[in-house]
Amino acid sequence: MRILVIEDDRKMATLLREAMEKQSHRIVLAFNGIEGLEVARSHQFEAIVLDAMLPGMDGFSVAHTLRKTAVATPILMLTARDATTDVVKGLDSGVDDYLTKPFAFAELFARLRALGRRQPTVVSLQYRVADLQLDPRTHAASRAGRPISLTRTEFLLLEFMMRHQESVLRREALINAVWGYEETVENNTLDVFMKQLRAKIDEGHDNKLIQTVRGFGYRLSPVAGA
Repeated sequence: MRILVIEDDRKMATLLREAMEKQSHRIVLAFNGIEGLEVARSHQFEAIVLDAMLPGMDGFSVAHTLRKTAVATPILMLTARDATTDVVKGLDSGVDDYLTKPFAFAELFARLRALGRRQPTVVSLQYRVADLQLDPRTHAASRAGRPISLTRTEFLLLEFMMRHQESVLRREALINAVWGYEETVENNTLDVFMKQLRAKIDEGHDNKLIQTVRGFGYRLSPVAGA
């Protein structure tokens, strides 16, 4: 499963990531409610592990905002409080399940498996910009009918840009979306991957879809210079 963990306690977040990665899950971390909300709305996850008490925006508000904007990803809320009022508040905000700290990892994994079984059938969504296509579920990409082989990082970059096509994406937003808020990534690292992606997407085509917006970042647009 691809899981977003929103937890402000970095030690706890690291423990959760290490434990879940041993179970072959792919983990993305965010350390406050505002960052977590942005990541949850920008990418597809099979589950969200959400701490109740977060800086910036608490977990209840994050869950409520996600549901209000039609993000249906299953949410497991973690909290140090087990009062009935808190449980009710969490469930009313759109949380699917509740786990009180401290907890055993075996119980956490069991609850995540249960959430996975409850997920509704999702219709595969394909992104298209001009003659470029991307299927997020199969990771298949093609341009003008020609398959494009992408690395994991290239896929994440392209997926984020296609989800926000024609928007100017700041360098910081691209780095956070692909590498996560917990990683320190140099700007030139982004440039290297963008150069590789450009070679695969635009090379040999008159219409260059990936555009540099000087002083800001990048844009994916079907119209050159849009």
